[in-house]
Amino acid sequence: MTLTKPDYRPRLIDTMIHQHLQTFGAVCAEGPKWCGKTWTSLHHANSVIYIGSPENHFQNRALAEMSPDLVLTGEVPRLLDEWQEVPSLWDAVRHSVDQQTEKGQFILTGSATPNHKGVLHSGAGRISRLKMRTMSLVESGHTTGQVSLRALFDEPLQPYVTELVSLDRWIELTIRGGWPGSIDLDFLQARTVPGAYLQTLIEDDMNRVDGVSRNRRKVEMLLKSLARNESTIATNRTINKDIDDEEDSVGLRTIVEYLDVLDRLFLLENQPAFNPNLRSSVRVGKSPKRHFVDPSLAVAAMGATPDMLRNDLRTFGFLFEALVERDLRTYAETWGGKLFHYRDASDREIDAVVELPDGRWGAFEIKLGGNQVDQAAEKLVALKKWMEADPQARPPAILGVICGIQNVAMTRPDGVLVIPASTLCP
Repeated sequence: MTLTKPDYRPRLIDTMIHQHLQTFGAVCAEGPKWCGKTWTSLHHANSVIYIGSPENHFQNRALAEMSPDLVLTGEVPRLLDEWQEVPSLWDAVRHSVDQQTEKGQFILTGSATPNHKGVLHSGAGRISRLKMRTMSLVESGHTTGQVSLRALFDEPLQPYVTELVSLDRWIELTIRGGWPGSIDLDFLQARTVPGAYLQTLIEDDMNRVDGVSRNRRKVEMLLKSLARNESTIATNRTINKDIDDEEDSVGLRTIVEYLDVLDRLFLLENQPAFNPNLRSSVRVGKSPKRHFVDPSLAVAAMGATPDMLRNDLRTFGFLFEALVERDLRTYAETWGGKLFHYRDASDREIDAVVELPDGRWGAFEIKLGGNQVDQAAEKLVALKKWMEADPQARPPAILGVICGIQNVAMTRPDGVLVIPASTLCP
């Protein structure tokens, strides 16, 4: 019997954890705080020790620091929750795995990447790393799951009519976010969670991750700029200029340092650029598209309300794109896929590129309103024809427009799939 909580909601990563425990000596589930790592890991564990527990004056942490072996004993798989509190545990786990030579001995959870000091070995071949995120819409029960992203590559999309999701509902889902602890809260309660999350980040986590005290005002300005540039390819220099337009300046070196800390806290999830031209001379962009790990954090950083977003659909369009791309990344990774974006020197671009392990890929435009489908489809068709004319390029296997306010799933005469965002699943 595992330590599964009575009201545990299954996660897509459950299957991956199970498979990796059968393949590796240990599995490390890492991701932002409060995304559900502990509860999911308990679902696979037979014993647990909470390294960061304050009980008895942080006794567990003291034991781990004194002798890591003291906290490794227990029924396997044994969960070491928040292992980064004592970085030397990583090497202790690796050594134990080497000595026992059995699979599935340990599960580690971490909400921050520690300094390399004290971690002597990468753990390659012994410890598998899995990235965990906030809940996707299918996990939180906010999508019908009628359209499988993976199946689109091999099977025709069956036409059907589904329930229309309103603009207000999409705004609510974006503001609420995918935080497991707020799933059962009403909207007025749930909308306060991301803001409180950022406050903790600013006042505590940014300083605790490496013991360096950071300027609160500068952190707030950086978060606000990242929110304004959500779902764009803004460079560090662009963000620096954006902040310089405020009352104070930050400086490029400080921005790079603070972004590194946010990465180590798993708060950013940038979307890398895609190159379908393996040997072509066509210049493609290399800048990633910027995202918070959950779009609700961008909303909170901007201080946006439902009314503000309703009256600024351009801004909400970027946030909606981030919401869909958060889920596309999660869905694709469940079967070994990857998520990219595409932009080249001629300003041809694709919102989302989903690549399969076999090299096939799909080009998807993400639009909020159904009135934007025709233009998006025309752009996708033109881009595919251009790629087909390049002998060195890999043209997309499928084209699709993922639309928010749309209740009809269908294949257009030009071959472009129209997919209501409320129907997607892995």
